[in-house]
Amino acid sequence: MLALQAYDHRPETEFVVPGGQGRAFVVGLGQFLTITVIEGQQVGELFAWNRHDLREYLSPPHTRLTANALVPRVGARFVTNRRRPMFVLARDTVGCHDLLLAGCDPALHAALGIPGRRSCATNAVDALGALGIRVPRLYDPVNLFMSVRVGDDGALHVAPSPSRAGDAVTLRATMEVLCVLSACPMGLIGSGDRRATDLRVRVHNERDWA
Repeated sequence: MLALQAYDHRPETEFVVPGGQGRAFVVGLGQFLTITVIEGQQVGELFAWNRHDLREYLSPPHTRLTANALVPRVGARFVTNRRRPMFVLARDTVGCHDLLLAGCDPALHAALGIPGRRSCATNAVDALGALGIRVPRLYDPVNLFMSVRVGDDGALHVAPSPSRAGDAVTLRATMEVLCVLSACPMGLIGSGDRRATDLRVRVHNERDWA
């Protein structure tokens, strides 16, 4: 009974990350993080750290090695730079995420001829700063709902996200995690310069999870 009461009192929250913006939040140990595409084809860049040690962070390259795959599947562990599991992929209606590309930043936008445009790196720094947090270094995110293919010649091909309105991914936290989600300001990556759209975030408990 005591364990159930403690579980029941873990705070839940739900909010919307506006297109082109970022938001920082915490997911408790054993809680679930569900990110939903509201209009379809929007990429979400997820940065994450061990809440109690910001030197430990979500690592796409270590996750690739652990999964032995470029695209994580349901049941895959998302691990840290210390090779410890941070999330488990619990549910996924898209099955298309990227563990290869760096997040967009001011230097990329300047190179593309759009200096001054917001970036996922800027969003992450600003979102953490709003909570009075500064991380030792901003590492690469997991690019949710992003389609990246490696060609036979080794070239990378970025395509529009196949996600549709209502598609979602759910991750179960295996430690207490500080997260930033950026609704990528580049909008519809791989298909021109469409406006960025919103993503819904839900941090929730599931009592019947096995």
